[in-house]
Amino acid sequence: MTRFWRLTIWLFSWTIVAFIQVQKIPEPSKAASTMPKSVIDNQLLVEGDDRLDFGRHFREMAVEGSIIIYDLKNERFFEHNPQRNMTAFPPASTFKILNSLIALETGAIADEIAVLTWDGIEREIPQWNRDLNMKEAFKLSAVWFYQVLARRVGYARMQEWVSKAAYGNQKIGDREDIDKFWLDGELRISPEEQIQFLRRLYDNKLPFSEKSLAIVKDIMINEKTPEYTIRSKTGWFGFGKDAIANIGWYVGYVETGDNVYFFATNIDIRDEKDGAARIQLTRRCLQDMGVL
Repeated sequence: MTRFWRLTIWLFSWTIVAFIQVQKIPEPSKAASTMPKSVIDNQLLVEGDDRLDFGRHFREMAVEGSIIIYDLKNERFFEHNPQRNMTAFPPASTFKILNSLIALETGAIADEIAVLTWDGIEREIPQWNRDLNMKEAFKLSAVWFYQVLARRVGYARMQEWVSKAAYGNQKIGDREDIDKFWLDGELRISPEEQIQFLRRLYDNKLPFSEKSLAIVKDIMINEKTPEYTIRSKTGWFGFGKDAIANIGWYVGYVETGDNVYFFATNIDIRDEKDGAARIQLTRRCLQDMGVL
């Protein structure tokens, strides 16, 4: 089955679920209401093609992984390592995008500037060890902050909203997993599914209020220039655990003057320098496309 039909069937199924749940979701934009006419430009993705060979960046940086980029205006996917892009991995801290939406929607936290008090437990990232608001915690990827929010949301409501958002495999484990299911639990999402989720976020097609969506889009801003805005989130599965295979994520989208480019990068992290490679690889590929 081609990616076109997989994504079309997936979006059709999600639409039916959303209708049954009678969610008040804003009308999608015209550009996002149809699936790509040309899902992959194979000509541009041939290995060795100097015009657009994403694989060379992975080889030059000695990193194993994949990237998928969706060009909204031209309805095209560009990618390296398509098989990996269909493979599901733990979302790690990329789940903070959805966790933020759920926490805001359920009232677990009032807004992005409401402060949670640090519990005094020293953690591996020094910047985490203080009182934080959501905007700060998202930028710092502070695990303890989002664990508190998840516990406030509670198991039943968390499962309800993860299912409503049709996020990945929608499995959050048992009740005792409420503050770790995205870190080392059963939740899984593929790079392809990350793109689907981000597109619905961009188009306000997720089942959340306009206020919650606007706040999360704002805290996602990683870089803003006169030419473009990047909204993104990193993730690192297995951080600090050498006994398991570590996986790195960088997901988000770039808004330019007349287009939007969604991206999901997924790599094996074998040493500390690979953490920075998540963003470097993504920027290189976007630069190849003339986006940055």
